[in-house]
Amino acid sequence: MFDYKQYDGLGLAELIQKREVKPEEVREMAIREIEQKTATLNAVIHKIYAPPQAGDFVQSQGIFAGVPVLTKDISQEVKGHPITSGSKVLANFIADHDSEFVQQIRDTGVIIMGQTNVPEFALMGVTEPAYYGPSRNPWNIDYTPGGSSGGSAAAVASGMVPIAGANDGGGSIRIPAAFCGLFGLKPTRGRTPIGPNRGRVWQGASVDHILSRSVRDSAAMLDQYRFDRASAFIAPPFNGSYLEAAQTPISSPLKIAFTTNSPIGTKVNDECMEAVHKTMKLLEDMGHHIIEKEAPINGKRLASSYMMLYFAEVASTLTAIEEVIGRKVRFEDVEPATWILGLLGKAVSAEEFLTSLTFWDKAAIQMESFHDDYDLYITPTTAHPPSMIGELDQTSFEKMLIRIVGSLGLVSILKKSGFVDQLAYKSLERTPFTQLANLTGQPAMTLPMHLADDGLPCGVQVMARRGREDLLLQLAGTLEKTDSCINIKENPSY
Repeated sequence: MFDYKQYDGLGLAELIQKREVKPEEVREMAIREIEQKTATLNAVIHKIYAPPQAGDFVQSQGIFAGVPVLTKDISQEVKGHPITSGSKVLANFIADHDSEFVQQIRDTGVIIMGQTNVPEFALMGVTEPAYYGPSRNPWNIDYTPGGSSGGSAAAVASGMVPIAGANDGGGSIRIPAAFCGLFGLKPTRGRTPIGPNRGRVWQGASVDHILSRSVRDSAAMLDQYRFDRASAFIAPPFNGSYLEAAQTPISSPLKIAFTTNSPIGTKVNDECMEAVHKTMKLLEDMGHHIIEKEAPINGKRLASSYMMLYFAEVASTLTAIEEVIGRKVRFEDVEPATWILGLLGKAVSAEEFLTSLTFWDKAAIQMESFHDDYDLYITPTTAHPPSMIGELDQTSFEKMLIRIVGSLGLVSILKKSGFVDQLAYKSLERTPFTQLANLTGQPAMTLPMHLADDGLPCGVQVMARRGREDLLLQLAGTLEKTDSCINIKENPSY
């Protein structure tokens, strides 16, 4: 019997293509891994084990033909199966169509095995929904795998599947990849499919892609996406192959800016800073030009703008759900944090929201100018290592305040009290680095470059100019070959 977990997606597809292993064997091994680890990790919340139709494996000529994958339980609808967005209010909702993302990855030949756990409406950097319970980090199950693609990260990092669907509206690919020792790329806005019934998610801040154990799997999947006519945004064209880019050394020295300072002035853990400093030393030894310099963006205003998006999008989501369930959403239908975010969203004026979006555009223009001077911008992916399960739960006082505000309609007073700023601070102090790329539309990736003393991975984030995923993948492919890059097989539970 071959060792299923030793192969990435392309490796499994090659074995199947060469008839060295039967696709049915690969599928059965994926089922075995999911079944063995689901109770411990709680990564997969809906299983799709129905055998593929006769001839599916034979007919597919896709680059990932026969490779088992999981999709994420938000925005990645699989026809005929639940899509709950991590919330009990959507427990009975069944998708009547594949999302465009799911359809396009199906066309690569993958076999969808189930859907992964997410925080309610993908709102948190940890995956601990009240409805399904927390997902756990395979490196240490007392800790979070991050969020919001935490279930996908736990599944890939534990060896259930080599690839899992993910999306990223504020770091939701990069944060769990960093916490689980994976490669995670957030593509340029408009690069990946988003339809058929929506043209944007989170005003374009959120994009779909995958989490993977190898750089080449992420690059190969990026090559497969086609134009999506539903999308409100179109990324700068790239006429080459991302897979080839990931396998091509960088031919001339790059000019790289880096910082380990939090953009909102909060503390950054020593291990997260060490991950960056080690990586910068490595890049300098490779001949690249390194300079310590922060991006020219007002970080606190960026955080405020991001939270404004949060509020408005949650309010809009709850209104849309009312059409699905045929009644008003009630306090008890959703988690308390979701409820208060929705109330704050209803208190946002059109002027505030438009002013916030205008800031996004200004930040994007500033970063374009920044990249005239610097090819890449490097930071820690997160300011702190993974939190313990339950560590970030609301306090009893916060829960009581939310209930009082919700029942008495005091949200305007809450907004003026400074509570919103405190909420932003608490929400982003552990993950302040990732939102910039979402609001500017830039591509950004996290690389597994450091193991902390406690044995948990730390990620390093790299950003590039809009449209330059190829440059990110070139660098990633180079660093992946070094001894500094974490090998997922170092995970003691893998």
